[in-house]
Amino acid sequence: MSGILTYTGKRFDPWSPAANLIEPRDITHSLALLCRFNGHTREFYSVAQHSCMVADLVPDEDKLAALLHAATETYLGNTGRPLKERVHVDAEDWIWHCICTRFNLDRKLPVTVRHADLVALATERRDLMPTDPAIWDCLVGIEPMVEIIRPWSAAEARTTYHQRLMDQLAIENRRKAA
Repeated sequence: MSGILTYTGKRFDPWSPAANLIEPRDITHSLALLCRFNGHTREFYSVAQHSCMVADLVPDEDKLAALLHAATETYLGNTGRPLKERVHVDAEDWIWHCICTRFNLDRKLPVTVRHADLVALATERRDLMPTDPAIWDCLVGIEPMVEIIRPWSAAEARTTYHQRLMDQLAIENRRKAA
């Protein structure tokens, strides 16, 4: 079999992705069950919750991009940054292009989303990761959020993320129709 079978029963080939196969329910389901940091957190913490946190940190016009910024992981899994930068580059770019086409997003992530992603990372490191004295170069000058992360269950992540994604898609549709 070429590709993967998604939650909604679609066959998705990451080497030949198609925008019409990108389904919000597949994104929601997968990201709610995917643990950040390849599961090396002290307790389960989903990519869906991470995406909601990033969306909380950006202006309204960037919320959809923030909610979807990790959606490629629906099809490629959650790979750590060092490996992702070397292995998944092409596939991630192809899939991101399909996601952007499907949801009418600019392929370039807004600066606010990239910064919010780093703030979320700094907060996650503080609250969810084992203590490590190493300096993470990408976090130099980035302050974590004041709030402490309370990890959601997979069910809570699925419900919350899906509702926020659908609400944001409706807002974007109304905005474009106006």
